[in-house]
Amino acid sequence: MGGKDATRRIIPLKIRRMNENASNTPKRGKGGRSPKTDPANYRYSVNFTAVEHAQFLTLFEQSGLQSKARFIAARVFNDEFRVIKTDRAALEYVTKLTSFHAQFRAVGVNYNQVVKELHSNFSEKKALALLYKLEKATIELVETGKKIVELSEEFRERWSQK
Repeated sequence: MGGKDATRRIIPLKIRRMNENASNTPKRGKGGRSPKTDPANYRYSVNFTAVEHAQFLTLFEQSGLQSKARFIAARVFNDEFRVIKTDRAALEYVTKLTSFHAQFRAVGVNYNQVVKELHSNFSEKKALALLYKLEKATIELVETGKKIVELSEEFRERWSQK
């Protein structure tokens, strides 16, 4: 065992580990987004007046597209796209109606629980008296439900005429 072997064992071991790590690293250019087959390299500039810009933004919002560039390209090449108009009043009405329907269902669940508790915890005479009061409240709730159905039918008729 000479001094030559001892040096050879220590130094080349460190170099080998560095070289092993370097050979295991991925090569550059392999990661990231793959290149597009037909990249859009050609750009054009358009200048609008304030009125034209407002009209452009209105048309863009009506188109429902996410990108102004796609909207402009669709207009230039006469591509068809759907215009989606949302009626704020209709959206609000449907949202409130959905919320109310959920509350209505919760009342129905509570109603069933109350009737069960009345029969199990009270005498028959007391339960009948309480059920009579509950029946009056239920009749009011049914009338409210009928009004809601009527309003919904009116809303549907108005909406379908537009």
